[in-house]
Amino acid sequence: MPSHPIASRDDWLAARRALLAEEKELTRRSDELAKKRVALPWVAVGKSYDFQTETGPATLADLFQGRSQLLIYHFMYGPDYQAGCPSCSAIADGFDGTVAHFQNHDVSFWAVSRAPLDRLLTYRDRMGWEFPWASSLGSDFNFDFGVSFTAEQQRDGMTYNFETEGAQNPEAVGGEVEMPGMSSFVIEDGQVYHCYSAYARGLDAMWSVYPWLDRAPLGRNEPEYWWRRQDEYPKALASGACCQNKD
Repeated sequence: MPSHPIASRDDWLAARRALLAEEKELTRRSDELAKKRVALPWVAVGKSYDFQTETGPATLADLFQGRSQLLIYHFMYGPDYQAGCPSCSAIADGFDGTVAHFQNHDVSFWAVSRAPLDRLLTYRDRMGWEFPWASSLGSDFNFDFGVSFTAEQQRDGMTYNFETEGAQNPEAVGGEVEMPGMSSFVIEDGQVYHCYSAYARGLDAMWSVYPWLDRAPLGRNEPEYWWRRQDEYPKALASGACCQNKD
């Protein structure tokens, strides 16, 4: 017997139309929130930040590449990491297809991490990605924009996602920690302004797999962390063997 309620086509259509009304309401509300994001005031960036890129040293203004807007994904890849964060990697799997559209809409895009540039590019090659990636190693950029935290900040109570978390047990604090996020910037008359940042579940909309899973029969279906780096899934799962019924 099916484990889920079963209905006639007419009953399904009635239920689907009721849900559609709620989906349209959510879409309209999302449109309203998008307008409020755009209406947020800007904050002038007064500090100088240095990055390492494939073409050499760069400033934050250089990352605009002649465009007026800049989107940055704060990718969790610390100086002592041996590979990129699996969650950030899953999000980044959707970047390449959008970068060309951004660049033709007056928007530049970069991933930024604190690991050395050569390690970032080696990992990018492993994953088969092409989006631009910059290292902020030695810069305060990640710390200032709320995605990197010193051991002292953790002990005192670090502020992440605009909320201050409780102080950590000093014995449990092993060093600096990285967190995910995204930030947007605009440049006018040579002045860079910070416009928006999002963290934690504020990044769900950028995770391309989630809108699809939200429409799959079982939804996200994630009682625990199930995702892995794309090249770490068992081959049998990729081939669909996991979906075959077994006695």
